[in-house]
Amino acid sequence: QVQLVESGGGLVQAGGSLRLSCAASGSIFSINDMGWYRQAPGKQRELVARITRDGSVNYADSVKGRFTISRDNAKNAVSLQMNSLKPEDTAVYYCNAAIRVNWFDPQPNDYWGQGTQVTVSS
Repeated sequence: QVQLVESGGGLVQAGGSLRLSCAASGSIFSINDMGWYRQAPGKQRELVARITRDGSVNYADSVKGRFTISRDNAKNAVSLQMNSLKPEDTAVYYCNAAIRVNWFDPQPNDYWGQGTQVTVSS
């Protein structure tokens, strides 16, 4: 069984920084894209940043220049460095990974972490 375990959320003042980490464990053949999404109260879950296995990245316009996504393929891990945080970044952040459990899986399945709260005070 595959699990994604996140860590690093918390409360920070505007302008501060936080680093989120996520590690995938369990029966894993390969991991394609990994990413971070967030959901604020009353809003839909949205993409924050995504990274391919070979390191290509894309970011939501709202976080470009402030957030940096990275991954460690050997550890099946992905991180999100968040700088210059704003109150509007407050949300539950979810780790996501597209994972093949078996070599014969025709395509990867999406797995999600449990979410970690990020609160930015003004």
